[in-house]
Amino acid sequence: MCTASCLLHTVLAMLRRPGTPGGCERASSNQSIRHRMRGDQVLWIPGSDHAGIATQAVVEKQLWKERGMRRHELSREKFLREVWKWKDEKGGEISEQLQALGASLDWDRECFTMDAGFSVAVTEAFVRLYEAGLLYRSQQLVNWSCTLRSAISDIEVESRPLPGHTELQLPGCPTPVSFGLLVSVAFPVDGEPDAEVVVGTTRPETLPGDVAVAVHPDDSRYTHLHGRQLRHPLTGQLLPLITDSAVQPHVGTGAVKVTPAHSPADAELGARHGLSPLSVIAEDGTMTSLCGDWLQGLHRFVAREKIMSALRERGLFRGLQNHPMVLPICSRSGDVIEYLLKSQWFVRCREMGDRAAQAVESGALELSPSFHQKNWQHWFSHIGDWCISRQLWWGHRIPAYLVVEEHMKGDREDCWVVGRTETEARKIAAELTGRSEAELTLQRDPDVLDTWFSSALFPFAALGWPHETPDLARFYPLSLLETGSDLLLFWVGRMVMLGTQLTGQLPFTKVLLHSMVRDGQGRKMSKSLGNVLDPRDIISGVELQVLQEKLKDGNLDSTELAIAAAAQRKDFPHGIPECGTDALRFALCSHGALGGDVHLSVSEVLSSRHFCNKIWNALRFILNALGEGFVPQPAEELSPSSPMDAWILSRLAHTAQECERGFLARELPLITHALHHFWLHSLCDVYLEAVKPVLSHSPHPQGPPQVLFSCADVGLRLLAPLMPFLAEELWQRLPPRPGSNSAPSISVAPYPTTHSLEHWRQPALEQHFSQVQEAVQALRALRATYQLTKARPRVLLQSSEPGELSLFKAFLEPLATLGHCGAVGLLPPGVAAPSGWAQAPLSDTIQVYMELQGLVDPQAHLALLAARRRKLQKQLDGLMAWTPSGGEEETKRQQRLSSLQLELSKLDKAASHLQQLMDACPSPKEL
Repeated sequence: MCTASCLLHTVLAMLRRPGTPGGCERASSNQSIRHRMRGDQVLWIPGSDHAGIATQAVVEKQLWKERGMRRHELSREKFLREVWKWKDEKGGEISEQLQALGASLDWDRECFTMDAGFSVAVTEAFVRLYEAGLLYRSQQLVNWSCTLRSAISDIEVESRPLPGHTELQLPGCPTPVSFGLLVSVAFPVDGEPDAEVVVGTTRPETLPGDVAVAVHPDDSRYTHLHGRQLRHPLTGQLLPLITDSAVQPHVGTGAVKVTPAHSPADAELGARHGLSPLSVIAEDGTMTSLCGDWLQGLHRFVAREKIMSALRERGLFRGLQNHPMVLPICSRSGDVIEYLLKSQWFVRCREMGDRAAQAVESGALELSPSFHQKNWQHWFSHIGDWCISRQLWWGHRIPAYLVVEEHMKGDREDCWVVGRTETEARKIAAELTGRSEAELTLQRDPDVLDTWFSSALFPFAALGWPHETPDLARFYPLSLLETGSDLLLFWVGRMVMLGTQLTGQLPFTKVLLHSMVRDGQGRKMSKSLGNVLDPRDIISGVELQVLQEKLKDGNLDSTELAIAAAAQRKDFPHGIPECGTDALRFALCSHGALGGDVHLSVSEVLSSRHFCNKIWNALRFILNALGEGFVPQPAEELSPSSPMDAWILSRLAHTAQECERGFLARELPLITHALHHFWLHSLCDVYLEAVKPVLSHSPHPQGPPQVLFSCADVGLRLLAPLMPFLAEELWQRLPPRPGSNSAPSISVAPYPTTHSLEHWRQPALEQHFSQVQEAVQALRALRATYQLTKARPRVLLQSSEPGELSLFKAFLEPLATLGHCGAVGLLPPGVAAPSGWAQAPLSDTIQVYMELQGLVDPQAHLALLAARRRKLQKQLDGLMAWTPSGGEEETKRQQRLSSLQLELSKLDKAASHLQQLMDACPSPKEL
């Protein structure tokens, strides 16, 4: 069962189908609500898997913590009751988080991979694959976790590179264990007292399992020893010196020990030479009886030190040196992976993998983002058979039965049968052995299936398979939200293989691989680090004390608890403030789903909350401006009555176009940026400020209120997929359009499209107004330079190009309002500017003049400018004397230098102008 270690951790499936839209109408996910607003039929099926290894480990840890009991002290049935109890208490957290996040799902269809219906699908899939010859039992090397006592998948093996000697604290080991060391061991040549072959190994604990030493056939150092026997350094038994071209003669001594039972590479080498493997490490990580009494039962890393001591005593130890290596670690337990020879169930993946690779290559299956296609093809080109056996109690019990005391192929192999029920299996066993069903004794395999096996069936099992075979081609996309794209790719690959094999069709035609959500420092969210962000805590806020109590209620040991608690106190010293659902959704969407990992910080969500407040205040202003009795015009009849009205409607149409582009490209940051810019900059900072003087007239003009209504109506509908709660609340307050059948909720109101708003688009007008906005910035900069806080100086614009100022004629009034100035006029080309007016270039051809006479005390202001200049000059001198260490720092230094030099230039120009004012108009003291 999925736990809440990540904000985005569930399965989302959206399906176009006939029928009623599923889920609550008020709040829904980004894409599903947009498609619903477009009139599409949308289905989002909630689901979670049982997470066999993770859940069992949590419950086992809890049992030990609370009762001091191991699961083997309980019966299997009693332990499973404990797991179901834990699931009932904790398993609803994901659903609660989804509801808190405003996700709109069809809860009547909610699926859990241990549900009865899913169990039927899992059993049917196993049987059909077995009958098709794609599922078999065999003794092979598997990734084994000694801590979990179970096989694990390749994707659950973390390859940790070590630069050399490294000490690691491992589960079950009282002291740190050394890795990254190459131990040189001598194998004496039989019959030659002074001759030996030295091999290097990073795993001396596997020496008891050596069955040969191998060298490259062309390595001249060992040519004279071909065919000779070597003495095992621990047992003295004779081992063959074999030649194999897979040996790398330039690595180490060029001679390698061969341990087929504990190394995948050695297993292949041993098979080529007919060597029998010796299993010397047991399932619990201790040494087996094959190692002798002196090692049997010892932990493998304790045995390592004992073996090295024995080598020294026998004079066969030849050295120890640093050796960079890659250590396989169990991502679930943190223990070092052992490769053990086990009889397990495997799925043949080559043929199914080829079909999955071809589906992407042909375009039948689209991966988004597309860069995953390379990993997809690489994975399937190197895919091996899939071990699906897990030595757990929590999970789907394998529907296979051992026929006791019956063997196959000359009494060498156990007799196994597969059936949907024990009755079916007994009938098959009777036909296979020729004995009556009553005579046979069947034992069901105690192992369970890999969680991925059942979760890979989700797209079709959730829709009724095997009783029904849904038309999977109707899927819109299947969107998978999990804990990292590599893991997702692995999961989707399994889905495609099994789905195509079992149903004869692709389980979906698009896949959207989402990024992993990390903390603000880029760390993976982990309970042991104390950096897990529960979305409900961000939405509602939580005190630090409560966060710390949650850690104590978990299953962390004392060391992990101390580390996690300290990290929480550092990251959230005052707890987490209330941010709200919409702010969290908007912050998540601003990162997008197609790029790198999402680094989410609470401060970022708070910034989104401030944006929500800005929208709320904007609507309050708009509703107040509309007043009572306001009747909205139909959107298609709205014609702007002023250039400012035309400009904001054009910006609104442009925003709709950008949102449409973002959804089509699945680039959510395009949408968040467009909406943020429209609401904050275009509407609040510009249009609302510009029309305030107009709205102060009595009676109100008709144009601006109609425009304000359209901005609110369309803007909220554009915002609804990302901020459903805020958009719904504010949209319901808008006056209804007359004679229209208004939608009961914004989630089913029409989503604005580029086509529907095309008549408002005026790109040329927007381009012209951008120059007006540049003039506004220039005027505000002049006001700041001369510290004109309350005064409203007159302004003149002048251009050397005839006709250029005509662009500004339509916007003179809003230019004055936005620039916090008095009247704005146009100065004809060639006419001298009035004396005593400040000047600033707007472009190569346009100058801005601002009245200063009588508004500024030149003498007092010169002193302020001088103080400001000394401060900036000091910063400049410091930057000039600093030599950065890196290229990025140098780039930042150069940017800061340019900024300071520009500011100093402005101050010098202002000081010169003030000095001219003083010379022209002496101060009262000089008169």
